[in-house]
Amino acid sequence: MTLRDKVCVVTGGARGIGRAIVEAYAAAGARAVYAIDTGFDGFDEVTATHASVRPVVLDVTDAAAVDAAVAGFRTDEGRIDVLVNNAGITRDNLLQKMTDDEWNAVIAVNLTGVFHMARAIGPLMMEQGAGSIVNMASIVALTGNVGQSNYAASKGGVISLTKTWAKEFARKGAQVRVNAIAPGFIRTPMTEKVPERILEAMVGKTLLGRLGEPEDVANAALWLASDASSYVTAQVISVDGGLVI
Repeated sequence: MTLRDKVCVVTGGARGIGRAIVEAYAAAGARAVYAIDTGFDGFDEVTATHASVRPVVLDVTDAAAVDAAVAGFRTDEGRIDVLVNNAGITRDNLLQKMTDDEWNAVIAVNLTGVFHMARAIGPLMMEQGAGSIVNMASIVALTGNVGQSNYAASKGGVISLTKTWAKEFARKGAQVRVNAIAPGFIRTPMTEKVPERILEAMVGKTLLGRLGEPEDVANAALWLASDASSYVTAQVISVDGGLVI
């Protein structure tokens, strides 16, 4: 699969799944990969290996900052072909103990941040006549999970937005595709916070018998960004090793 000459924007691009996607897109020949995150500690090796990777410090919850950044990308490159909404956080707690701050923080990044990015970039893709938006959901959106009311709600919202935007952005003949990926338990800095006994239980329920790697999700994101998936839109693709069937 190739992304030759494509301009890509990836949020949450400094670590975990986002970093794997940035590297996969650069390796696939993308002309520019704007890797958005709130910081880039340890990212030097990526930019040294891939000249097309362009780190951008940006808070996706800041609508004005998002609009300004996207305007800059378009000025520099003339177009934006791929958007990956990957930035996400967790603030887990049982519902009766969950604070307003824990709820609001997760919704702001995981759902409102996705809205800000798509609102800024989706119409540009419509003008171009083509583009691919890949939203990062979660199997938690499909199954629910104890202690993750905020996270499940945010990722469920991402799936609903995916289907809505697939309809909106394809109007007037525009070949703008919008899909979501629902990862299972992937070996990332986020899952490092999960107790080992819970991870072992999840592996035990997973048909392939292992945690996923960031590259497993990146491969799906690469396919959705490429022309190889040109007839795929409004879909939720689970990358979970058979955890949810």
